[in-house]
Amino acid sequence: MDGFKKFLSEYAGAIIGGVIALIILFTRLYELIVGIILVVIGMFVGNYVQRNKYEVKEKLKNLIDRI
Repeated sequence: MDGFKKFLSEYAGAIIGGVIALIILFTRLYELIVGIILVVIGMFVGNYVQRNKYEVKEKLKNLIDRI
């Protein structure tokens, strides 16, 4: 019994994380999470492009010229 208690106390975080991951997987919440992450990334990219228009234009021109 002591071995089981030691196991639980040592790996409680991993067990809780695994249970949460299974709940997210079974309820298909991962699709919502991925969608939210994509929206946030799009917001950051749009903000970067807006603030650095000329640098982005030059980088795109150089990339197109290489191709």
